[in-house]
Amino acid sequence: MYKNLRRALASAFLAVGAAAAFAQQQPLKVGFVFVSPIGEAGWTYQHNEGRLAMERALGPAVSTTVVESVAEGPDSERVMRELAATGHQLVFATSFGYLEPALRVAAEFPAVKFEHAGGYKTAPNLNTYNARFYEGRYLAGLLAGHASRSGVAGYVAGFPVPEVVQGINAFALGMRSANPKATVRVLWLNTWFDPGREREAAQSLIAQGADVLTNHSASAAVALTAEERGVKLLAYQSDMHKFAPKAQLAAVTHHWGGYYTQVAGSVRAGTWQPRPVWGGLKDGFVQLSALSPALPKPVVSAVEKRRGEIVAGRFAPFSGRLVDQQGKVRLASGALSDAQIATMDWFVEGVVGSLPAR
Repeated sequence: MYKNLRRALASAFLAVGAAAAFAQQQPLKVGFVFVSPIGEAGWTYQHNEGRLAMERALGPAVSTTVVESVAEGPDSERVMRELAATGHQLVFATSFGYLEPALRVAAEFPAVKFEHAGGYKTAPNLNTYNARFYEGRYLAGLLAGHASRSGVAGYVAGFPVPEVVQGINAFALGMRSANPKATVRVLWLNTWFDPGREREAAQSLIAQGADVLTNHSASAAVALTAEERGVKLLAYQSDMHKFAPKAQLAAVTHHWGGYYTQVAGSVRAGTWQPRPVWGGLKDGFVQLSALSPALPKPVVSAVEKRRGEIVAGRFAPFSGRLVDQQGKVRLASGALSDAQIATMDWFVEGVVGSLPAR
């Protein structure tokens, strides 16, 4: 009897081992939820480039599903629920307004791992990740300060969430480090993706004296407008050179491939944990890319010097004496903490525009 029991137990252990090995051989099903079309450039395009980089790195170990143009709110909750219900073990929710829907779906599917871009809440199976885009924005502002003749930059902005406010403030601080009298004019879209409205906002800012444009929106409309109207461009999210070959001075670009590869690998290995990530220039999440060869060498050297200081931790964009629009000293010395940056809801001196009430 004991011999038969040992045989039965051995067979059971072998079966469990075979099942585990089979599970490892099956590709990890990964879902990506995008707020706009993938298109040829912009926020969603860069996240999709990260997905493709993950596929190249992991090969048959992953299988991905993409859902584009998913509105924030009930639509995103429905899409994430469908992905979880159809066997996806990892879901990337790539827009700020997906956070609450992702939390609700995560609670329903505790075995599925969720990663939310830009969020501020976690759960046992939901993590958040973000980039210190403001580091690249500071460098772009420094370039704008050297390039602008009018001393006025135009900033087309989506929604007044902290990430956008950080970028506006960092751009203004960088610009005013080169030209202390420079101003940054802001127009709000109250949408992430609307090429027509983005174009109208860019044209309005040019009419207000801006000879340099930048944006925090999801299409190439601002780049195209800069090219058509003969003003300079500091592109955002993607290299917009093909849309604005003469206008673009540089681009603040996003790079998600390394992170997506690492996360998928950790889920397959069973080591994934909800540990919020906030990577910057030194981590490769954000870069100042595609600098124009027409830029003067002293300007490029100044930008590269500052970039090296940020990467090495010798300089922080939100450091020193910081004064807001009303002249109130927000920081006398030192540097803002991550918590202060993450909840930023005020504009620095030199920004022309207001923050809508929330």
